[in-house]
Amino acid sequence: QVQLVESGGGLVQAGGSLRLSCAASGRTFSSYGMAWFRQAPGKEREFVAAISRSGFDTYYADSMKGRFTISRDNAKNTVYLQMSSLKPEDTAVYYCATAKLGYTGSRLSSAYDYWGKGTLVTVSS
Repeated sequence: QVQLVESGGGLVQAGGSLRLSCAASGRTFSSYGMAWFRQAPGKEREFVAAISRSGFDTYYADSMKGRFTISRDNAKNTVYLQMSSLKPEDTAVYYCATAKLGYTGSRLSSAYDYWGKGTLVTVSS
């Protein structure tokens, strides 16, 4: 069993930056890949970024590439999402998730087994 707790969301103006954190517990953190997804009001959950167990490999949705950076600190059992040049369309609830074995980097939500409850990011224009 894995518990994931996101934090760092809030209200930010367009063009601003925000860093999200996801603290994990319950299993050896370095044993699984991680990802961030987001869900905007009235829309389906979408892939944002993923990172391998070591942190060496990262994966991004095309619309986030160059603006968002995923990283992890295995010593702190935490994965991060640094977001910059934020746009109003980035407004969503952001979730972190653990990848099923062999599915690191997948863009499908079905490839992830544990999810946090999310943190809300609101970008004002």
